[in-house]
Amino acid sequence: MDGFDCDLFVIGGGSGGVRAARMAAQRGARVLLAECAALGGTCVNVGCIPKKLYSYAAQYGADFADAAGFGWDVAPAGLDWGRLKKNRAHEIARLNGVYEHLLRTAGVELLRGWATLADAHTVQVASAEGETRWRARHILLATGGTPSVPHFPGREHVLTSDQMFDLDPFPRRLVVVGGGYIACEFASIFQGLGSQVTQLHRGDQVLRGFDEDVRQFLAKEFRQQGIALRLRADVAAVERRADGLAVTLAGGEVIPADAVLYATGRVPNVSGLGLEAAGLALTPHGAIQVDAHQRTAVPSILAVGDITARIQLTPVALAEAMVVVDTLFGDGRRRMDYELVPTAVFTHPGIGTVGLTEQQARERHGAVRVFRSEFRALRHTLSGNPERTLMKLVVDAASDRVVGLHMVGAEAGEIVQGFAVAMKAGATKAVFDATIGIHPTAAEEFVTMREPVA
Repeated sequence: MDGFDCDLFVIGGGSGGVRAARMAAQRGARVLLAECAALGGTCVNVGCIPKKLYSYAAQYGADFADAAGFGWDVAPAGLDWGRLKKNRAHEIARLNGVYEHLLRTAGVELLRGWATLADAHTVQVASAEGETRWRARHILLATGGTPSVPHFPGREHVLTSDQMFDLDPFPRRLVVVGGGYIACEFASIFQGLGSQVTQLHRGDQVLRGFDEDVRQFLAKEFRQQGIALRLRADVAAVERRADGLAVTLAGGEVIPADAVLYATGRVPNVSGLGLEAAGLALTPHGAIQVDAHQRTAVPSILAVGDITARIQLTPVALAEAMVVVDTLFGDGRRRMDYELVPTAVFTHPGIGTVGLTEQQARERHGAVRVFRSEFRALRHTLSGNPERTLMKLVVDAASDRVVGLHMVGAEAGEIVQGFAVAMKAGATKAVFDATIGIHPTAAEEFVTMREPVA
């Protein structure tokens, strides 16, 4: 093997790393993968999967209350937090095993330990058994991202999203600091599970980067549900007192809490990777820059996923991994397309979105037509739940193409996934109008909106 121990050495056993490793092995490459923690990365262990499971748990609380309007007498519901944690942990352990099985059956050699770059072709792995060195023709960095907490007095008392799934005891008073999708999701989930939630955000509105109507609508729904959403609120300090934690704002106001979650951002997980030894530098944002083939400035080293700080979504990392496999062991024609990437936010109500915001569409296309509908879902006409649904289409006036689609409401992610396919195929508003809706559903609203808003 020309002095190399393997064709591909993957550092990181998250979604992107595992996908690249097993697909490369299936194409005949000798592949090694090093991981020092549980397989599956952030998504499986402390991200997408457990967060969605807890989102389901929170939804049951509202469903029990809604059932009365449909004739069901439901005894007062109570959450067994310990049982939820135990069942979640069991499912995550099962998924960890699935990932290991996929790797081993594909022929990937799994190394348990901390991997560090020694040079452009050498990886050193430190484990309980000692240190080993491996020469690789190609090296893939797939170590993901990690929560970032700013420095302030009392920083040691706060939690990050990684620690929220096994809190003990359950926080009756939770302060969430941040306005991004992770902060909003945890605020919504724990409110639904029974916490008294205060969400603090230093900006003018939550969910920066999302469509303005979506941002405003979700904030209104949050407040209606009882979340104390405080905008333009800066935390000065967090102090531990006899009765819990005290969060002091810049203006001097003190908010009591049992737990404080800081969800103010994530950064590429590059610490301790040995990038300098391999001749790799970081971008001003602390990420690893790659080209269209996912190659770094060092030709033998590639990178995928959150470490590149492009679009930090698991399906994006999976797609980037396939670009790597095709580049190294295929015909090299596959490219990652970052246009029209759909995403969901698992709040209550949920958010699904694909394409451009209204502002982005106006900046890119100039003249646009906007279709917007807000309504109370059919189920809530009997449940008595005041939750409302928002749907919005943004259309390029010149081509009639639908360039933005946004929803806030039940099952938004499930609904928007299908419309993302249509938009990827270039669907126009005329195509939407010609499509027969499924009645009665919320999704049919996307194909029945006829009059643009002023």
